[in-house]
Order: sequence, then C-alpha cells, then structure tokens
Amino acid sequence: MKRVLPWILGLVGILAVVAIWELYKWLGPADGVVLGAVEGQAGSGFRILPRTGDLNMPHVWDMFARLGQDNGPGTPPLGVSVLSALGVTLGISAIGLLIGLVVGFVFALLMQRWRIVEWGLLPWIIVSQTVPLIAFAPIVARLGTQLDKQGWWWPGWLSVAVIASYLAFFPIAVGALRGLGSPDAIHQDLFRSYGASYGRTLVKLRLPASIPYLLPALRLGATSAVVGAVVGEVSIGMPGGLGRMIIQLAQSASADPALPYGPIFGAVLVGLVAAGSVALLGAILKNYRRGEAVA
Repeated sequence: MKRVLPWILGLVGILAVVAIWELYKWLGPADGVVLGAVEGQAGSGFRILPRTGDLNMPHVWDMFARLGQDNGPGTPPLGVSVLSALGVTLGISAIGLLIGLVVGFVFALLMQRWRIVEWGLLPWIIVSQTVPLIAFAPIVARLGTQLDKQGWWWPGWLSVAVIASYLAFFPIAVGALRGLGSPDAIHQDLFRSYGASYGRTLVKLRLPASIPYLLPALRLGATSAVVGAVVGEVSIGMPGGLGRMIIQLAQSASADPALPYGPIFGAVLVGLVAAGSVALLGAILKNYRRGEAVA
C-alpha cells in the first residue's frame, strides 16, 4: 500500500488540477478577474485570472485531442513532434544533472573536508542562486560561441546543459554537505581509533550516511535541471527542444489555442521522468534510506 499511495496521490492531484481548470472555465467571469480596473477605461487594472473563453482557456480534452492532429499537410501529429522535442530536452536535462551532480558533490566534499572552505564557498553558492537565469543564459551562450570559434568543441546544446546544471548543482551541494557531515561522533571516533584514512572513512561511513540526504537533493536537482534546460533553450534559441517549440507554437495561440499546450505537457512529462529516475535510484539504494531527510 505504501508503494501505491504516492501514485494514487499524484493521480488525485492531476484530477484536482483538471477539475479546477474546468470549474473556473464554467463558473468564472467571461472577462476574467481584474484588480484596480477603472470603469470606462479599457485595459486598466491588473488581470490576475484569465478570461474563460475558448481562445484563452481551451478545454482539457481539446488540448489532448490536439496532440493527435497535424500542424499542416504533410506534417506529423503534434504528439509525435512533442515526443521528438521531448527526447532532446530530456537528454540535455540528464547531461545538466550529471554536470550539476559532479560540481555540487565536489563542492560538498571540499566544504566538509575543510571548514574554512565552507565559510568562504557556501555564501557564494547561495548567492549564485539569486542571479536570474534569463540573464545568466546569454552569458553562457556567448562564452560557448567564443570557445567554439577558438577551436574548442562547444555545440549549442552544451550551453543549455551548463545552464541546466546551474540550477541543479545547488540542492545537490547543500544536501551532500549535510549528508557527509551527518555520521554520529561516536562512529567517527571509532574510525579514527582504527586509524582509518580520510578516503576510507569517506567511502565506508560518510557516503552511505549521505544517501538519505542526497536522494531528496537529487530529486530537486533533477526537476531543476529540466526547468533550466527549457529556459535555456528559450533564452539562446536552440532548435529541436521543448523550449523553442513552446515559443514557436505560442505565436499561433490566437488561431489555435490548444496548440501551445502540447509542448507544455511534454515539459511536464520530462519532469516526471526525471523525478521517476531518481525514485528508481532510491529503490536500488533502499538499504541506505532509513530516516530519509526531507529536502
């Protein structure tokens, strides 16, 4: 029952979102909800909820039905195009997560080994997450272009992977730091009494003890990598992925309102696959998950 319960709760959550969408579309005001509107002045105020017409809020079943329709003569169904773009974004997200895992874990090892490194590095790691991703992405893309011109191999998708890793490394670094420092003092004293080296203590004690902290951090890192990949594709204009597809199809939303939701569903599916992959890893490491920490 414990294994099935998360899936049941996830399904209930999805059905709840669909129900809220359709209920608001049915009962909500045609012009949406606007705050601060001045009577007689069109366009005044701030719209906090959308209009409920079919052009602004298509029915959920229309969105899914659109996946089976093509975008023109000779083109594949929208769902096929979304799956193709999904594969690109998923691959980039995986590479970004791998880069973020390596960088975050190395930072955690250094900070756990030397307290002075933690004092000097941890504040900068925290501050790094305050930089807007939309501003960071063009810098990475420009740097990658310069490296490519200098003879270094740097394709456009690698820039997107670096952008994804920028979001992924933070929770991994913090979670791994907590995990590596989690063994009880009595266990650390036991290893010291046996004359165990730092490397042996790391492999036999600290790494196993860090699993309950690292798995939740990996879940956050995986979903963050997906967000970073989609935003990175939009920011640098890389073709082939879901980010660019969302921008392209959004231009046709006025004539085909259900069209842009196809790649949005694809992005949600990528996030679910990423989180599910970490859950599978957690099942493999179930012997180390006693008392798993909440990230």
